[in-house]
Amino acid sequence: MLLPFILIGFAAQLIDGALGMAYGVISSTLLVGMGVPPKVASAGVHTAEIFTTGISATNHIAHGNVDWRLFLRIVIPGAVGGALGAYVLSNIHADIARPVVLAYLAALGLILLWRGWTHRHVIRPARIVEPLGLVGGFLDAAGGGGWGPVVTSNLMVQGTAPRFTIGTVNTAEFFVTLTISGTFLFTIGWDAFSTAIIGLLIGGVFAAPLGAIIAKRVEADRLLVLVGAVLTATSAWGLWRLLA
Repeated sequence: MLLPFILIGFAAQLIDGALGMAYGVISSTLLVGMGVPPKVASAGVHTAEIFTTGISATNHIAHGNVDWRLFLRIVIPGAVGGALGAYVLSNIHADIARPVVLAYLAALGLILLWRGWTHRHVIRPARIVEPLGLVGGFLDAAGGGGWGPVVTSNLMVQGTAPRFTIGTVNTAEFFVTLTISGTFLFTIGWDAFSTAIIGLLIGGVFAAPLGAIIAKRVEADRLLVLVGAVLTATSAWGLWRLLA
């Protein structure tokens, strides 16, 4: 039964590397839907992501997709928020905030879709960065995914260049994921390891180098449309599952 998880890990990481989001959301949703406890699912997915985000970051750096100034502004708050979110999820449930967050992300997805279709994305520096890193790291750990949807989409809405936003957020995600995994390891031990996680890891490692190439070669407006579509679809699906 390893092959389905390998395929899911491959698809999720390919989307994540190219668009800066979705690996954690897709993988965690799958595991929780199969009955895995949320904290174990989040811990396991982040353990696999240590390797996939490391490979993805290396490739984005090699392709020149990283804005190092932006990287420094999001990585430290992201790590702090991630550690806090992992600790909170290890001790209490974080389900109350999920409908609000998912509705917010779905709205951001629609905004990005509109900008991409109408070619109205004006490149300009982001003003709100550090708080995004803090909130993105917290939600990523507490909800099993959210770093890319929160940070990437918000930076793009503010006007940052899609290619460099995706590359920078993916590179910072490695350090955020490492912090989250370390916190889970400290709080719940080695319970996160399973056959599913091994499959996700194998698939993700094979897909990671391809995402950076896609992000580099696809034009900004198309990236906005793709990001908006994925963000809207995953958020709407999550909302439907919660409210159904």
